[in-house]
Amino acid sequence: MTEEKDQAAGTPWHALEGAQALTRLDTTPAGLTAREAGERLARHGPNRLPAPRPKSLLRRVWHQFDNLLIQVLLAAGLITAVLGHWVDSGVILAVVVINAAIGLWQEGRAENALAAVRSLLSPEASVRRDGRRGRVEAAGLVPGDIVLLEPGDRVPADLRLIETRGLKAQEAALTGESMAVDKNVSPVAADAPLGDRRPLAFSGTLIAAGRGEGVVIATGSATEIGRIGTMLGTVETSRTPLLQQIDRFARRLTFVILAVCAAVFLYAVQLGGYGASAAFLAMVGTAVAAIPEGLPAVLTITLALGVQRMAGRRAIIRRLPAVETLGAVTVICTDKTGTLTMNEMVVRQIVIDPDAPPLSVGGAGYDPQGDITGNSGAALSLIMAGLLCNDAHLVRGEAGWTVNGDPMEGALLALAGKAGIDPENARREHSRRHEIPFDAAYRYMATLHDGPAGRTIQAKGAPDQLVSLCTRQAGPGGTAPIDRAAWSSRIEALASSGHRVLAFASRQAADLDRLSHDDMDGLTLLGLAGFIDPARPEAIAAVADCRRAGIKVKMITGDHALTALAVAAELGLDAHGVLTGHDFEGMDAAELRRLAADTTVFARTAPEHKLRLVEALLAGGHVVAMTGDGVNDAPALKRADVGVAMGIKGTDAAKEAAQVVLADDNFASIVAAIREGRTIYDNIRKVIAWNLPTNGGEALVVILAILIGLPLPITPIQILWINMVTAVALGLTLAFEPAEPGVMDRPPRRPGASLLDGEMIWRVALVSVLFGAAVFGLAGWVTARGETLAYARTLSVNLLVVLEIFYLFSVRYLHMTSITPKGVLGTRAVLFGIVVAVIAQALFTYASPLQAVFDTRPVHLRDGAVILGLGVALLLLLEAEKLLRRGWAGRVPRQPQAHG
Repeated sequence: MTEEKDQAAGTPWHALEGAQALTRLDTTPAGLTAREAGERLARHGPNRLPAPRPKSLLRRVWHQFDNLLIQVLLAAGLITAVLGHWVDSGVILAVVVINAAIGLWQEGRAENALAAVRSLLSPEASVRRDGRRGRVEAAGLVPGDIVLLEPGDRVPADLRLIETRGLKAQEAALTGESMAVDKNVSPVAADAPLGDRRPLAFSGTLIAAGRGEGVVIATGSATEIGRIGTMLGTVETSRTPLLQQIDRFARRLTFVILAVCAAVFLYAVQLGGYGASAAFLAMVGTAVAAIPEGLPAVLTITLALGVQRMAGRRAIIRRLPAVETLGAVTVICTDKTGTLTMNEMVVRQIVIDPDAPPLSVGGAGYDPQGDITGNSGAALSLIMAGLLCNDAHLVRGEAGWTVNGDPMEGALLALAGKAGIDPENARREHSRRHEIPFDAAYRYMATLHDGPAGRTIQAKGAPDQLVSLCTRQAGPGGTAPIDRAAWSSRIEALASSGHRVLAFASRQAADLDRLSHDDMDGLTLLGLAGFIDPARPEAIAAVADCRRAGIKVKMITGDHALTALAVAAELGLDAHGVLTGHDFEGMDAAELRRLAADTTVFARTAPEHKLRLVEALLAGGHVVAMTGDGVNDAPALKRADVGVAMGIKGTDAAKEAAQVVLADDNFASIVAAIREGRTIYDNIRKVIAWNLPTNGGEALVVILAILIGLPLPITPIQILWINMVTAVALGLTLAFEPAEPGVMDRPPRRPGASLLDGEMIWRVALVSVLFGAAVFGLAGWVTARGETLAYARTLSVNLLVVLEIFYLFSVRYLHMTSITPKGVLGTRAVLFGIVVAVIAQALFTYASPLQAVFDTRPVHLRDGAVILGLGVALLLLLEAEKLLRRGWAGRVPRQPQAHG
């Protein structure tokens, strides 16, 4: 006994014989004793995943303020408080609090993902202990327990099977394989991929058919699903491109503001003749002018509006920055089963003559509607065999047709419907007398029926096995001797094109009352059926959209290579080869990074392979979206820049690990969300391009006044009025901007690109100078003609607001000219914002209470006309500069370029 245990100790469970597994675990088919089970439970712990230690509320709240731009905003609030402007200080504080609240609400927590994985564990299990069958809580299972499995059971722990009778397990959530997997007790190679470990039943998977017994080999976090949960807990979440860019932008902006303020203070004290107190107030004025107080709030609102719009496109955003990250995606790594495909088996080809073209079958899913192209009458015998030798049932519900039973048997019932056969009537007319259930040792199922043509055997199974039992084949003129070579060639052709193949046979059996394996000879081969999990029609169009937008699509699946390549061809993916999980073993990070960039299809992958692929693409500088629906996808979903889970068929673990959940499980919704993400990023750039020149112009005016020794053309409190009122009334309107034409005809923006690129910096500098020149020119003009300083300041404030309004029309289009009928008319949001700004300025200028607060004076009609004229001149000048810089091609969207 000891020698056998030593030999088995280092061998993987799936490579051991069942008896060796029992010996290694010191147990027998009669099970453990209650006492031994109790001792092992104390040693191994309960069969559940350990709950993670949650972050404290204080730590989560503090994390919301770990952002330089928010800290700059707090500094602005402190400055306004120092100025005694408590209302504005309160508004700024409210913005910070709202930002933190939104962050807390949107923040995804890893413990939720682990809790979702834990929920997959079965609450109870059937076991054999002390030689007797009973029910125990799944948490009480221990290694060495004997577990009994029946259809509908959720496997409660990882098992080494020791007995099976037609056992099939649905493992799609773990392996990505769409079909129920046949299970048996025969050992497999030690390096067999996860999906090929047939003698193992994995915790959390479902038993689709048959019965079996297995010995518990792992519980809790030691199970395969527990290993994924542990992996999920160690995966670091990527910081999104937007957060990285905003952090860089905030650091640079803070450095510039502090440097300018320090320079202003030193100049005022050393050269300007200011006292320390007056110099400090001058520095405060510069800071108030330079800090874009409303920018973080407008950015947050822009993202929140994007969340709302994406919800209308069936994409639920769980973490706010993911809205924009979708727009930066350069690679989509997508699961196959249930994401690109229907996760529903369909008969696509029928072969009834090995020397003739196959019949093609249309339709989608389990819907019994579709055309059979070719002589469908000749295939009726095959279709009837598939219908009668079948234990499944189709059910029509609100979500469409579903199958109770094996997916391939459901596809055969749908095929019967397409041939005009009612399954229930046919089953009544051909009553079943006896059956041989599917057994992995024989690889076929057979049934005995009484029908109008007498008593018959109907059989279906693995093609090579069933063909070997046939002596004749059906044909148009009756039966003929079977041509095994021709059928073998056709079976190979179907399999190599990615189809799962079943063969069908029958014979008369008037002398039989019961079936046994000895009766399965002299059969007549009726033909073959090729099954496939078909691609979603909308996914085919979406893949084409991705190609046009410069986004690479990579299929990562646990399914077989040939099946994956067949689906890739149907989708139009450019797949010249395939990498399997086995190829990953021993591959270093550099080699994987190179292959990950060049390969489109990855098959037979385990969860750690998916995670490594995502990490390799991230290391290669890509912005990665990962889509999936299974537990096996959860670690990669969490690690990607943006994880996208399926909302209908997706597991809770996948949804909790993802940042985006698709309410319709539609790959096409990802493309729609990417379009929305690109629009949001454009709008964020527009908000920044609109805010910074305003603040830059104000700061420039203050600095020049200090340098020249003139009174400030605008006071700090007036600057606050402009920044806070117009940021809401005007800047916020840019969050509602629709997509510019051709937004999906542009390649993805370069990963790591700055929000303030050279073009943006030039625009900010140019507009700031124009703003400053206009304000100084107007203030100098009215002062020279004898107007008071208060009146000059009133004109300066109104001029800045008018310039912002006209500049708003220019900045609405980053990739084309704004001088078009649509551009000049604006949107409803823009017009509403202008009306609000005009009313606010009218109150600022003419309302007595505000005149008292801001020291303003009524504006003469002539001066108002001059201000409007300067606004028009600014718009025309900026549009002329835009056209000169871009050339006349700037009238239309830029053409897509190859994405490097």
